[in-house]
Amino acid sequence: MPKVVVGMSGGVDSAVTAYLLKMSGYDVIGVTLRIWESIDGAGSRCCEIDDARKVALTLGIPYYAINCVRDFRENVTKPFVCDYVKGITPNPCIECNRYVKWDRMLDTANVYGADFIATGHYASVVKLPNGRYTVQEASARNKDQTYMVYKLTQEQLSRTLMPLGNLTKDEVRNIAKAAKLPVAEKPDSQEICFVTEGHYADYIEENYEGDVPGEGNFVSEDGTILGRHKGITHYTVGQRKGLGIAMGHPVFVKCIDPEKNEVVLSEEAGIMKDEIMTRDNNFMSIDGISPGEEVEATVKIRYHHPGEKAVLTCADNGIIKINFEKPVRAATPGQSAVFYDEERRVIGGGRIL
Repeated sequence: MPKVVVGMSGGVDSAVTAYLLKMSGYDVIGVTLRIWESIDGAGSRCCEIDDARKVALTLGIPYYAINCVRDFRENVTKPFVCDYVKGITPNPCIECNRYVKWDRMLDTANVYGADFIATGHYASVVKLPNGRYTVQEASARNKDQTYMVYKLTQEQLSRTLMPLGNLTKDEVRNIAKAAKLPVAEKPDSQEICFVTEGHYADYIEENYEGDVPGEGNFVSEDGTILGRHKGITHYTVGQRKGLGIAMGHPVFVKCIDPEKNEVVLSEEAGIMKDEIMTRDNNFMSIDGISPGEEVEATVKIRYHHPGEKAVLTCADNGIIKINFEKPVRAATPGQSAVFYDEERRVIGGGRIL
């Protein structure tokens, strides 16, 4: 039987992933990556080892918990904190998937002689006629997680299984109930896994190795001072609520200037963009875009963005320029733009400049 290492978070999705693979004849090993530990020693919502162990016991599969705290700190939480201090809004889940979860799970698979790793992401791994691997958008588009895994390498994809790509959340829960899995009714986690209490700005204040920028000015697009903000780490591009300033009409964060410690506010028209650029690009279905070449795509600029038609071009320095058919709202530096083909398969993606 082919052997597979399943990443088990303690939630229902990864539990059903392990169950389905076992029922399909795989030799399944359950693994939880302990990726975060708070100051008081408590694990985060992503490291619920007790629940994962109970599922493994129910399924009768071997189970191991692996310490990845150092990897997570170096690749996820430290860059997260530094980006916010620079006025950038990061996406820690994407970095964790690429540089922690997949790397460590494949290392574990090699140790135990496993052919594959598997996760409970709502997506499907596809091998294309050109020999390359990509991820296909989930059938349940409201649960699709291809945006979160666009940075995976060809080697990582070639050894990855994602059994939930054609299932809805209700179907997953029904499978869990029928299999009597102990997490069948467990609610989904909604927060950043390592910010277990309070606001992410409080986490940055506690963990940044230096002085976090303090109060500064809200300014208009022409530089007029409008009021005081409580620190740039409290804001992100496109934000309207929680600004703490009354203008008599809706205003939004247009951009953040860390050098001047200013937050620029505008009306909604000011946060609409018909062109953006990305760096640190990773390609899946193709091996890249040549300078001068144009590629048509649908581009998502955030996880829940439905996507907008665009044309991609590449500069000599590897920067991808994205020209949208219709302007997009609040393209945020630090977040990712992910490119899809007409079959809703990932072409690639990069970090928004």
